[in-house]
Amino acid sequence: MIKDKSIFIKNIYYMLSYAFTTLTPTEDDEIAAEEFDNIHNLFAAILAKGIGQQLKQGLYREYLNRKEDMPVMRGKIDMPGTIKNRLARKQVLTCEYDELSENNLLNQTLKTTVMLLIRHAKVDAEYKSDLKKEMLFFSEVDTIEPTSIKWSTIRFQRSNQSYRMLISLCQFILEGMLLTTDQGEYKMASFVDEQRMCRLYEKFILEYFSKEYPALGVRASQIPWALDDGIGTMLPVMQSDITLSYGSKVLIIDAKYYAHTTQVQYDKHTLHSNNLYQIFTYVKNKGSEFGDKPHEVSGMLLYAQTDEAVQPDNNYMMSGNRISVKTLDLNCDFSVIAAQLDSIADSFIQ
Repeated sequence: MIKDKSIFIKNIYYMLSYAFTTLTPTEDDEIAAEEFDNIHNLFAAILAKGIGQQLKQGLYREYLNRKEDMPVMRGKIDMPGTIKNRLARKQVLTCEYDELSENNLLNQTLKTTVMLLIRHAKVDAEYKSDLKKEMLFFSEVDTIEPTSIKWSTIRFQRSNQSYRMLISLCQFILEGMLLTTDQGEYKMASFVDEQRMCRLYEKFILEYFSKEYPALGVRASQIPWALDDGIGTMLPVMQSDITLSYGSKVLIIDAKYYAHTTQVQYDKHTLHSNNLYQIFTYVKNKGSEFGDKPHEVSGMLLYAQTDEAVQPDNNYMMSGNRISVKTLDLNCDFSVIAAQLDSIADSFIQ
């Protein structure tokens, strides 16, 4: 799919920068200026920089409940444990207390991800060295089973808000790149899988428009079904990837990251039928929300461009709505990627 992997990998940094908005690329950002020959080095570099910044602020600590046998009372006495000690003729109290600790889920997730990168053969020595130095400050933090992390239970608040980007990146790495060997050990995949990249691609486009076009309404919104009798039992949720709104104009974008942008049968290239049916359904149901009010609802399938000879670039008028199929070239300088997205937004606003 990718003609020049180094260019593509560099652009993943910018995609991550928009998707995880607390990671902000600047003109003098050394990561943005650096060339990466594999994605593992990119992840290691971003984590090294992010963790370094976090260490300057201090590692997040939270109160954790502890229970242990002690010669003097601390916190409150655990009576069942203390009675058991007395019966065993042990002159100690079983105490339960709260302790402010760095050994919490956020820091454990960071350390677990970093240790996987440190052990990976494709991560260069310079990045491993930076990460190892930072891990000295994690000596009181445990590593955990990566598959045991329940990402949906992680909550951010004012005291740990600075961890949001780092944990999001850890989730991207661990969920998208983690493989289990026959021996039960973990290794990193050679590249991010298509499904994981699709999610990053969607979020990147959404956040790009949100940041660069504040005058637009930019959301990943649900579209209600236009039901005659109001009964929608068992109907699936219509969840758009990106919905742009500007007055009475709406553009629904479905972002697609596939190895092949078209389907081929008997040497004939056609669009993915399910994708086309889906965007058409979104557009027609969204249009019904306006009723008799003047409006313009259009749809777009935006594929990540591949190196195939045939790339879709089509516009259709279907039952009064414009449906377009375009590609976004990710294998070029990021300024060119931005210009492609700007063209979509500018055409929509006009």
